Amino acid sequence: MLVITRPRRDHGTFRSMELQVIEHPLVAHKLTVLRDKNTPHTVFRQLVDELIMLLAYESTRDVKVEKKAIETPIAPTTGVSLAKPTPLVVPILRAGLGMLEGMTRLMPSAEVGFLGMKRDETTLEAVTYANRLPDDLTNRQCFVLDPMLATGHTLNASIDYLLERNAKDVTAICILAAPEGLKTVEEHLDGRGDVKVIVAAVDDHLNEHGYIVPGLGDAGDRLYGVID
Repeated sequence: MLVITRPRRDHGTFRSMELQVIEHPLVAHKLTVLRDKNTPHTVFRQLVDELIMLLAYESTRDVKVEKKAIETPIAPTTGVSLAKPTPLVVPILRAGLGMLEGMTRLMPSAEVGFLGMKRDETTLEAVTYANRLPDDLTNRQCFVLDPMLATGHTLNASIDYLLERNAKDVTAICILAAPEGLKTVEEHLDGRGDVKVIVAAVDDHLNEHGYIVPGLGDAGDRLYGVID
């Protein structure tokens, strides 16, 4: 089942964020194992890869295609291929890397850019330390990969990078989101672009440290181990 929250009409204008929560037995099962603190890194990585393929299937439903003439072993026919310019996949380092393979396996012709961001644990704001994106993203569909939409600051900064480079529309794929983070993103956008957020679940709240509750812990640490 696909639960869709359409953009809201506020004071006569549409807000620009659309939220899709993917409800499916396999999504729920894999998410349950991810949440379990006893799940080892190797299993966690494998499940993230599998889960992202399920989320990516829905997130690419509106990907742009163009007609393509081909010949089958029997007769000529017309199919479709991804339209130019090809979509851009942007994992947010480092946790977003764990989502990249599942996404590119589903859409192998997409290009990949990278944004390195970390959270200042005092202010909870996003700090950018790496940027490998094209300068011009005119008419590009962009897919941002970040496991946790917690405070929303990292996603806001990522969206700003893409929209400032004239991206056509942006889809964020996250495993979990917090209501506070979703509200922050919606308010930050303020009608500046078409943004869709795809998640496996929206959790209850953020704790005093800015972590999603019940959540699944620090996704980067659970993917790759704790780095001091």
